[in-house]
Amino acid sequence: MSSPLALHGGQPVRTAPFPAWPVHGPREEELALEVLRSGQWWRYTLGEAVDPTQSPSKVAEFQQKFAAAHACKYGIACVNGTAALEISLKALGVKPGDEVIVPPYTFIATASAPMLIGAVPVFCDIDINTLNLDPAKLEAAITPKTRAIIPVHFAGLPADMAAILAIANRHGIPVLEDAAHAHGGTWNNQPMGSIAAMATFSFQASKNMTAGEGGIVVTNDEKLAEIAESLVWVGRKKGRPWYEHHRLGWNYRLTEFQAAILLAQLERLEEQTKTRQNNGAYLTAKLTHIPGIKPMAVPAYATGHAWHIYCLRFLESEFGTTREKFLEALTAEGVPASSGYAHSLFNNPMYGESHAHYNETCPASNQACHEAVWMEHRYLLGTQSDMDDIATAIAKVQANAKNL
Repeated sequence: MSSPLALHGGQPVRTAPFPAWPVHGPREEELALEVLRSGQWWRYTLGEAVDPTQSPSKVAEFQQKFAAAHACKYGIACVNGTAALEISLKALGVKPGDEVIVPPYTFIATASAPMLIGAVPVFCDIDINTLNLDPAKLEAAITPKTRAIIPVHFAGLPADMAAILAIANRHGIPVLEDAAHAHGGTWNNQPMGSIAAMATFSFQASKNMTAGEGGIVVTNDEKLAEIAESLVWVGRKKGRPWYEHHRLGWNYRLTEFQAAILLAQLERLEEQTKTRQNNGAYLTAKLTHIPGIKPMAVPAYATGHAWHIYCLRFLESEFGTTREKFLEALTAEGVPASSGYAHSLFNNPMYGESHAHYNETCPASNQACHEAVWMEHRYLLGTQSDMDDIATAIAKVQANAKNL
């Protein structure tokens, strides 16, 4: 006989908290204090001809180390991941009226960044088994106006980059990796972020590395890096006078304090990523045989899942209750989870009815919005015993599904 659900007064599977996020310690304090006491709270030296790549600042150090950790020659830090996307698109030559292909199951920034520079997002459906852009749908989304493609490594799972790049290269279209979830992960043993023309990462509060906010552009192309650097600091050009501006740019500079925190975060990224990967694989094995629970596929090319979110599909007809009731019961058992995005991007109120036609071409994205269950990456920083608790709680709720 199954145990009574905590929702109905039974004993919850788990009462202990999962690991907290963000993780921080003496190293963050040490580096932040270095900035505070140095008096250099800003990366640049006002009024001088500047080569930003030679600055002794924490921002310059972080850019170099983060880029190198992701097999890239150049890193350009900025205020957030949305800004990083804007900068990259503009560096790639995307102009007002151009089209940029994006998946509809992602954070709004992937689609709003093109709009913020006057371009038009074109939505291409996802693969329901990975929640990443579906290469089989990509060719049909390309038009003579397409100037960039942005695959997202959603939840830290690598997109099918070989297939995406093959199509993009055939059409002469640059690819920009949205790697906001992908810190430290790999595709075919190659670091995510180093696969396409450019890539962007986010350091917002929930990300696998964080300074509360922040972002970075990475690339192996010197010319693209030079343009991106100029765009971050209001169109300036290295080696030229301070009050000389060569292009329309933004003031999107990262602070020295944020870079100090990120340097410390980067030092523990490799170990944390291995822990997430081990626990993610272990939890998937535990959940695979529970009716109505379908963990996301991990294709062979996903040699290093970054596990920013632990995602699974919840199949109501097989599980025996609704997703809403499942989430309520699971939370009561001490394992909070969420349903993720309420809408595909094109169904957000900001678009009104103008994008309703995408409901016909992007059914998998809408399906994901009805089926997905998300758990935070901090859970995966725990122990195998923590993973056992998650699996036990889900199995307990499933066994009692008819009572919900």
